Amino acid sequence: MNQLNTLKQFTTVVADTGDFKQLDAFKPQDATTNPSLILKAVQKADYQSLLSDTVAKHRGLPLDLVMDHLLVRFGCEILSIIPGRVSTEVDARLSFDTQATIARAERLIALYQAQGIDKARVLIKVAATWEGIQAAAQLEQRGIHTNLTLLFSFCQAVACGQAKVQLISPFVGRIYDWYKKSAGAAWVEADKAGANDPGVQSVRQIYNYYKKFGIATEVMGASFRNVGQITALAGCDLLTISPDLLANLAATEAPLARALDAEAARALDLKPLHYDEAGFRFALNEDAMATEKLAEGIRAFCVDAVKLDQLLLAA
Repeated sequence: MNQLNTLKQFTTVVADTGDFKQLDAFKPQDATTNPSLILKAVQKADYQSLLSDTVAKHRGLPLDLVMDHLLVRFGCEILSIIPGRVSTEVDARLSFDTQATIARAERLIALYQAQGIDKARVLIKVAATWEGIQAAAQLEQRGIHTNLTLLFSFCQAVACGQAKVQLISPFVGRIYDWYKKSAGAAWVEADKAGANDPGVQSVRQIYNYYKKFGIATEVMGASFRNVGQITALAGCDLLTISPDLLANLAATEAPLARALDAEAARALDLKPLHYDEAGFRFALNEDAMATEKLAEGIRAFCVDAVKLDQLLLAA
């Protein structure tokens, strides 16, 4: 059995792509998208008609609404292929506006429902800022499930658990990137591989904490740089994986063992934490990696959102 099929025995495998034509090959349960993935997809010849059709159908509407129609169009195409859920992201430019995030999320769900999609099949992706987490808490209370993204720190994960969000996406690869860059010439790749990878260690800490205290929020490792990061997290609730790395797993026959275990986590000696706004902001500020990567991630998604705007205006 190849590593992809073995991994599916421990973990729900999610495809991290906006290119829905790649999904059939890997049979993922769920799929995730973000502004960068959608931007990449719509620039391919296969998807240019989807972009132009969406613009033609909704010409004259506000640009942000046309954008949401495009995101939902991609989401519907993905949902026609996979059996599970798709994650669709609220515009990153709203990352520090709780009420605007709620309004945009509710509009996305309404657009999906207008296409006959049950809201249970959609996760609304929101950046894990304090404002985003508070928006997610209110959305969950309204029956709209959320995926908290751009998550780099333990305090973000704890606050998301408090908010009872459906799912979080800790970014393994971007954590790894920061520590590798910070170490410079002192970085020894072999010493920081697998279970010693700082991104892997971050997800393991969050997973163990959630299982220890019975927090129902799902943990989905994301943003992988290599197969070793994925196999070191076998047993995590979900892992969202790019098509290239899915192909690598499918082509590998080496044994793969469970690395994370809920029963073992429940036996750990851990202390529960709680964050109010001031405590959260201070804890995040104390984590230089998380502070930098969260800000950088929001900026990058905003840049790609602007590029998507430009493509819509030009279509």
